[in-house]
Amino acid sequence: MGKWFLVFLLTPMAELAILIEVGGQIGAWPTVCLVAFTAVVGVVLLKRQGIATLTRALARVNAGELPAFEVVEGLLLAVAGALLVTPGFITDTVGFGLLTPALRTPLTARLVGRIASRVADREGRTFESGPD
Repeated sequence: MGKWFLVFLLTPMAELAILIEVGGQIGAWPTVCLVAFTAVVGVVLLKRQGIATLTRALARVNAGELPAFEVVEGLLLAVAGALLVTPGFITDTVGFGLLTPALRTPLTARLVGRIASRVADREGRTFESGPD
């Protein structure tokens, strides 16, 4: 079994167990409201950061540069959004982590570096990109 299969199998089970435990501690409706609240807050933050990323990408394109960093950052923001609207505390934690620039920026740089090195290996050249 692949690691992603295990992630997709075990995450919902863990989410359900945590939701049941929290619901037992604070009640069903407060738990539902808390999950809904984190989704709403997450979407508001996602919108702001998505617009900022899009603005930076457009500025790079207008300057004649490749917005590789911003494209990867946008993909991470899309993943964050999907995780935030998925009911559960584990997915919310990971989603909010991806919304945090202090965590997202190094991850984005690492992913851009991996992609760039693969492209460079195939084409025999170097590639540089990163946040301004």
